Amino acid sequence: MATADNSKRIKGQTGEWEVVIGMEVHAQVTSEAKLFSGASTAFGGAPNSHVSLVDAAMPGMLPVINRRCVEQAVRTGLGLRAQINLKSVFDRKNYFYPDLPQGYQISQFKSPVVGEGKVVVDMPDGESIEVGIERLHLEQDAGKSVHDRHPTMSGVDLNRSGVALMEIVSKPDIRSSEEAKAYVSKLRSILRYLGTCDGNMEEGSLRADVNVSVRKPGDALGTRCEIKNVNSIRFIGQAVEYEARRQIEILEEGGKIVQETRLFDANKGETRSMRSKEEAHDYRYFPDPDLLPLEFDQNFVDSIAASLPELPDEKKLRLMKEGGLSAYDAGILVNERETADYFEEVAKGRDAKVAANFVINELFGRLNKEGKAISSSPVSSSQTGAILDLIAEGTISGKIAKDLFEVVWTEGGDPRAIVEKRGMKQVTDPGAIEKVIDDIIAKNPAKVEEAKAKPKALGWFVGETMKATGGKASPQVVNELLKKKLEL
Repeated sequence: MATADNSKRIKGQTGEWEVVIGMEVHAQVTSEAKLFSGASTAFGGAPNSHVSLVDAAMPGMLPVINRRCVEQAVRTGLGLRAQINLKSVFDRKNYFYPDLPQGYQISQFKSPVVGEGKVVVDMPDGESIEVGIERLHLEQDAGKSVHDRHPTMSGVDLNRSGVALMEIVSKPDIRSSEEAKAYVSKLRSILRYLGTCDGNMEEGSLRADVNVSVRKPGDALGTRCEIKNVNSIRFIGQAVEYEARRQIEILEEGGKIVQETRLFDANKGETRSMRSKEEAHDYRYFPDPDLLPLEFDQNFVDSIAASLPELPDEKKLRLMKEGGLSAYDAGILVNERETADYFEEVAKGRDAKVAANFVINELFGRLNKEGKAISSSPVSSSQTGAILDLIAEGTISGKIAKDLFEVVWTEGGDPRAIVEKRGMKQVTDPGAIEKVIDDIIAKNPAKVEEAKAKPKALGWFVGETMKATGGKASPQVVNELLKKKLEL
């Protein structure tokens, strides 16, 4: 369990409160076919166009396990440093939904495919927290009820019915909305590195049930409420904040928290009651008679383990050790697999710190400004690498590099050819730069005296020289000449 941290506590009318959060994340398995049928899992098809007879629960149709989905679950378990169970059982969870044709969901209850694991989450303030994983089990998704196509009737779209989900259940180790958001971000990053879930929350590929309770520090766990199907990391944070304060307010007024399922209203930024859970539902779980226990041997697990990629934590440590990057910079670069791949291509054979600085400040800054993903960057890794080579050679300065990056971003082209064509090379001839410096010194005697008294004032002369040369003067040559001329 996580240790108490006073900074994460919420102040109420009667003192401080601690929020306790556990997450059940539903991640759609990356697979072309569903968990128990060969129907497509592609997003965005016309209603009921990706439905097999098994998905529609036609009489006599029997489920057949999709090996690919099992491999993906084991792969995810290994990525979460979790126990892999060589034997697991599929159960029937009985409940009625209009979009659940069987009248039950095939899931795993007492014997999941993956047991306990952990996720290490790096917070923005430099703290690292460890969130325990209780279990990961496979289950089939339900369909979708559509209520806005007809004034008096609801439609049912079974395209998602039978799609494989991994339900990843955390322990109640999360203590703030920020930790909850960081945990889901880290989990999504791991899944994307592994290639087991695309993590697209806007398409429903990743969604979270958030369990929230509050207590006075040191007390037993409070009564929890579950917020269902939150489909954005920002909304997860808002839902936790609202729900924690709602519960604190009730308790401080002498009321009791009712265990219930709630929904988050993104428009109002609040949770509202969906159904009571005071009485535990009896889903009448029992082993699915149409499916044998799922069994595999250690060789199967080892073969999957051998194919695992370098995961974010490992990559971060390597970049810090081999490239000399700070924990902060390395953390930003490894957050998404595509970002890490881009950076590593840029840094190959170059100064890693210089590459990281340019990629984070120039490239990421521009991508964020325009709302673009790294996959749609107009500047390729080879173009960025070429700009860094020009800086390293002394052909261009850091300032010119920013101007060059802007040209490549908007117009494309080979950076080296652009520098030649547009005359963007930095001036390194000491004679030419000296003439400019002599002119500035002659016109500003008061500034000369100030610089001699306060050497920091040298920066003013550097700025004026760069301005006079259109930013093309070599900063190194400028500094050397000014120190010599001003006798600093």
